[in-house]
Amino acid sequence: MKFLFVHQNFPGQYLYILKHLVASGKHEVMFISQPSPSTMAGVRRAIYEAPVPGTGAMHPNGADYDMMLKRADKVLGIARNLKSLGFVPDIIIGHHGWGETLHLVDVWPGVPLLGYFEFFYNRDGQDIGFDAEFPTQPEIGAHIRAMNTINLLAYSLKQHGQTPTRWQHSRYPEWFQPDIEILTEGVNLDTCKPDPAVRSKTLTVGKFKVTPKDRLVTYVARNLEPYRGVHTMLRALPKLMRTRPDVKVIMIGGDDVSYGPRHADMSWREYFQRDLAGKYDASRVLMPGQVPYDEYLKILQRSDAHVYLTYPFVTSWSLRESMGIGCAIIATDIPAVSEFVTHNKTGILSPKLDSDMLAENILLLLEDTKLNARLRLAARRYAEKHLDNKLHIAAFTKRIHQLTGQLP
Repeated sequence: MKFLFVHQNFPGQYLYILKHLVASGKHEVMFISQPSPSTMAGVRRAIYEAPVPGTGAMHPNGADYDMMLKRADKVLGIARNLKSLGFVPDIIIGHHGWGETLHLVDVWPGVPLLGYFEFFYNRDGQDIGFDAEFPTQPEIGAHIRAMNTINLLAYSLKQHGQTPTRWQHSRYPEWFQPDIEILTEGVNLDTCKPDPAVRSKTLTVGKFKVTPKDRLVTYVARNLEPYRGVHTMLRALPKLMRTRPDVKVIMIGGDDVSYGPRHADMSWREYFQRDLAGKYDASRVLMPGQVPYDEYLKILQRSDAHVYLTYPFVTSWSLRESMGIGCAIIATDIPAVSEFVTHNKTGILSPKLDSDMLAENILLLLEDTKLNARLRLAARRYAEKHLDNKLHIAAFTKRIHQLTGQLP
């Protein structure tokens, strides 16, 4: 078969299915994306340069839409070149969120398009207005409607949709949902697995050391920002560290912003830390930024209590990976998370935005060793049953077969 994947950031959500297709040795795989250092043997890349934001008069709510249409045009040009060279895919698989897939049905009419619908923005019940510390602006409704333009245009293609969780699926309007199939995403459980040997050694991250006698609390986000609860985590540190002198904390994440607004003058980490200066022992807290993947795995394998916080938004890969590793997890009590973590069975669900209760729940897992061990084992078993990337590949290939009549 001939596959065309489209995602601005190679390989995006398609890492495992790409590896599966390449390993079979049966397929021609093409991937359209923006430039990136990532490569994969057996996958041909067609690169387009990121479009330049408009500089003229433009409605503020139209800036993202303008960029989406520019990306669509760039991908359209590449698609036409590929077709002129004789490339006709059996299926197109791509992420709708950046507009790249909009015109591909014009280049290859009749070729099925399986599009990734990641998130439908709503005024209530999701990330907007979730955190009273950051009040919404009166014009937010108009902005949200504009942000959904790409979702609605992608729907108008009358093709085929996918999304990874029940919660994300439920965010789309009822009339939209029948056109989106839930294809869950998994992790590599041969890599994301417990390693008891790590716990008997001293863990060294730069100059920061965690001995076997220390209790290690971990937190992970791509960036340390409000959407991923960095303020809730930081504000839990004084109580946590005052109660347990043996606790050390590693908070992995960069100082950029992935979701939501930026602070005008500094990183969100710096902003929240400013008010906490002197209230906890900073020498026992490491914030190493983003770390290499193998180091990230070792840190989670050594963790005594792992914190996952988020707004009602797309859940992070780190939640799935921490379950595969068998971490003792404390996570935000919201439906997006409880789809994975069941309170007191596979982890502890902690009240949203409540730093005091977060500290209490971390302390509970550090003090109750039987509960800690039970939750670790249950998290791993859940991952084996529901999050194995082999299950993801099987479901994905089944869907491809349904759309093309061919077995990938």
